[in-house]
Amino acid sequence: MFECATCDYEFYWQVDCDEHMNDYDHWIECQTCTRLFRTRIACNQHMNAVDHWAPTFDCEVCTSTFHTQHAANQHMNAKGHWLPTVPCETCSTKFHTQQAAENHMRAKGHYRNYCQQCDRRFMNDNCLRQHLNSRIHRGTAITCPFCRTGFVTASGVSHHLESGSCPQAKGLNRHRIHQAIRQLDPNGYVCKKQLAWYDEEDCTYEVTGSAYNGSYWVCYLCKKKFNSGKSLESHVNSPVHKEKVYHCLKRGCPKEFHSLAGLFNHLESESCGFIRFEGVQQVHKQLNDAMMGRRMITGF
Repeated sequence: MFECATCDYEFYWQVDCDEHMNDYDHWIECQTCTRLFRTRIACNQHMNAVDHWAPTFDCEVCTSTFHTQHAANQHMNAKGHWLPTVPCETCSTKFHTQQAAENHMRAKGHYRNYCQQCDRRFMNDNCLRQHLNSRIHRGTAITCPFCRTGFVTASGVSHHLESGSCPQAKGLNRHRIHQAIRQLDPNGYVCKKQLAWYDEEDCTYEVTGSAYNGSYWVCYLCKKKFNSGKSLESHVNSPVHKEKVYHCLKRGCPKEFHSLAGLFNHLESESCGFIRFEGVQQVHKQLNDAMMGRRMITGF
């Protein structure tokens, strides 16, 4: 007996079966080309051999498959079978909506750059780190050894002293601090080794009218423009054009600095990975204790 490949009809002769399948279009057709087959097995063998299986489109959730993406989309819309696509910024969880993701990240503190205590987001890791190291979170635990004013960072109190701003240490400035540290640091743990250090570095510059070009006050060294003579005077009396006299404490880091405040600011940024922010304050204390007690610096 010869069976039709599509319906349940049976025939004694192959020719009768073929005529039936011709009349009723009951041949098994390849999913890609125009070839016809009497049996599903033969058709499958052909499609396996020449890779003529039609592409299928899967549902993202269940096992249903479809011949077109449009049909698959219709099914997933009707059944709600779309996979969530909105990711959490920290963990692997995904959500169907941005709002659901926001709710999750706020509840779990999973924003990538997020301060949970302040409920604030930040553009990047650096901005978050600066916030966490600010007065809001750190307070003003670093005090000036002379006037006891509180500062957030070691770089802050260093700038306070180097700029001559301390009311209880009027004679102290960047030059005198460097002289003191240099005497206590013969091995160059903090200071760059120099052939000489001249006293004429400890001077104050005054700006005259010749620095005004009719529009701006101009620094004759770097040609930077300022809107007032006072601003230019602050610039020329800052360490910006002075010799770099300090180096990073990390061996191999090429960074050098005009001031002690610049060195501490570099360390506090954690950019070279030498020390954590909290550790910088301890380095500052060690250096301060060495200066106050006139003890040699033996390393950090």
